[in-house]
Amino acid sequence: MDRTTSPSTLTHIGLLAKYELTKRFSNKSGMISLIAFMLIWAILLLYPIKSASEFIMLPSFKNVTEALFGPGSLRHLFEWPVAEFAVFWLAALYLFPMFSIFIAADQFSSDKQRGSLRFLTLRVSRTSLFFGRFLGQMLIQFMLIILTLLATIALASSRDISLLLPSITTSLLVMVNLVIILLPYTAAMAVLSLQANSARQASIFAIILWAVVSIVIAIVNMNFPQLSWLNWCLPGSQIASLINTQGLSSLALAPIPLLQTAVILFVGKVLMSRSAL
Repeated sequence: MDRTTSPSTLTHIGLLAKYELTKRFSNKSGMISLIAFMLIWAILLLYPIKSASEFIMLPSFKNVTEALFGPGSLRHLFEWPVAEFAVFWLAALYLFPMFSIFIAADQFSSDKQRGSLRFLTLRVSRTSLFFGRFLGQMLIQFMLIILTLLATIALASSRDISLLLPSITTSLLVMVNLVIILLPYTAAMAVLSLQANSARQASIFAIILWAVVSIVIAIVNMNFPQLSWLNWCLPGSQIASLINTQGLSSLALAPIPLLQTAVILFVGKVLMSRSAL
């Protein structure tokens, strides 16, 4: 029986999370993934983000966006204290969830195929294993968020050293937002990896699931507009609304992914306790 409230359970969760973090940054495949991730963001920072941040400060750009999307449609985009972070925000809202689907895809599938999950559950509870792996994946993504934010701070400061302090304060808000956004994605991948036989299969399951659920919700909304609240059931449903936010207002939608995460983790815990490993 799982002892979910015992100190040993919390200790095991912490140790498993620490091991996941260490494993990701110490083995060969983990380092390759890290290098690939950093190269992608280096290209984004040096070209699209740097160029766009210079362009976004031009009055003509604001006029173009108002002509395309309507007056005030992206007004908060021009209120960011650091232009680089305005562009980073737009890119990160979509890229980090996409990375999360692939980074967190192998929480259980490989171990299940090798039969090592059964070995692990002889030493720790299934609850500890499930939440430890989930927390470990979140710590990995937290480290990646920190690295990209530090690079963006350096980029902004190289343009104007007076932007250092506002860059740091802005990055803290962005960091909190991104961690909250990634919570339901990572939880969903934990559940899907329990059902998949490989990380690749878990990623495919995720893409299919998101596509099918999005289509079903769109059809339901078309025929039953009163059920529009169903849009909030899908992880990432609030991202489009977050684009035109800035500062503390960006946290107004945080309860949505937090609630999604709680529900998904509960489903995952039940599946973990009943799965034949």
